[in-house]
Amino acid sequence: MPNYLTPGVYVEEVSSGNKPIEAGATNVVGFLGIAQKGPINEPTLVTNWTQYSKIFGGMHRGGWLGHAVYQFFQNGGTKCYINNLDESKFKEAAKPEAKAEAKEGAKAEGKTEAKKEEYIIKNPDNMTKLIMGKDDGPGKRTGLFAFNPITDISIVCAPGVDDPAAQDAILSHCEQNRFRVAVLDAPETLDKGIDTIPMPRDSTMGAYYFPYIKMYDPEADKEIFAPPSGGVAGVYGRVDSTRGVHKAPANEIFRCATGVKYPLTDAEQELLNPKGINCIREFEGRGIRVWGARTFSSDAEWRYINVRRLFCMVEKAIQDGTNWVVFEPNTRALWKQIVRNLTAFLLRIWKDGALFGDSPEEAFYVRCDDELNPPESIDAGYVVCELGIAPAKPAEFVVFRISQKTLGD
Repeated sequence: MPNYLTPGVYVEEVSSGNKPIEAGATNVVGFLGIAQKGPINEPTLVTNWTQYSKIFGGMHRGGWLGHAVYQFFQNGGTKCYINNLDESKFKEAAKPEAKAEAKEGAKAEGKTEAKKEEYIIKNPDNMTKLIMGKDDGPGKRTGLFAFNPITDISIVCAPGVDDPAAQDAILSHCEQNRFRVAVLDAPETLDKGIDTIPMPRDSTMGAYYFPYIKMYDPEADKEIFAPPSGGVAGVYGRVDSTRGVHKAPANEIFRCATGVKYPLTDAEQELLNPKGINCIREFEGRGIRVWGARTFSSDAEWRYINVRRLFCMVEKAIQDGTNWVVFEPNTRALWKQIVRNLTAFLLRIWKDGALFGDSPEEAFYVRCDDELNPPESIDAGYVVCELGIAPAKPAEFVVFRISQKTLGD
């Protein structure tokens, strides 16, 4: 309390002790890929397709980045960081003989159609090396390392990348940054049966999607098959905005998709779903939908991607919202403040429908007491708080039991 020496009236501002914890954005995507132009290995914030086209160019044959970003914004995505790993070196040169043939009427039209059929889009052969990148310190980070200083990113995509080494690097990046998940693409073509789709390594920090979707490419002036990860990331953002991160990003329309490369049946999905391969399927009268919401983890506790993302959001919000505790006097009064603020935060999440339970007591608990903070722990400078939450998991299998009712019943 200040010492007052002169008689008079003094007004003091006293903190109420209530420091609200706010949840941050969960739908900011970090895209890795090859653009036509623009800054290289300098993650750039983009908020719409027009802005992306102006800075990085549009869709092109040298990589899948443009197609993925277009899908992202079409499906409800709002913010993303673009890390252009390299400029596309592809230049389509018109052959002299092709120009001469263009004057020959119907014959030229046939050759033009044949030329269009040869339009091939692919990432460069050194894509894995570019994604892994290097960390030579501030201003010299490349690949995945360039995303490290950007704390807003919560989803990482490398469209069309199915190399196991590259996917392993992306998953490791998400695990190290703790509050990020990866959206990965399955290979475009099946060499053998549906049950031979290669899987990424075991991880709770990613989701895997199959098959490629059909979309219109203005550069090719025709429909092409493209990897779905960009559109799926947009669906994540759309669901987060309308329902919340706790809602599974599934049973949602895949906008801008006009078809799928491999139409799947229920029997085929029975082989894929237990492995954690999320399918994109076309249903008669209901359109093309994301029809899966699993991680590819072997741990049943983290089976669903929305549960993983909910915990990422809660953990990051608590970490960011309790920084004021550091260096405060480690007393019971501080413990009560921590419990009060955490309880208020989790109560809001429960009211939003993210937690299971008819009452707050069923949905979560918060502890910070003498048992968790013995004298030796306090002497070491620790304050330990324990909390548990019961996430609301998706109703993945809806079962109605129907039987005949007799007149006497």
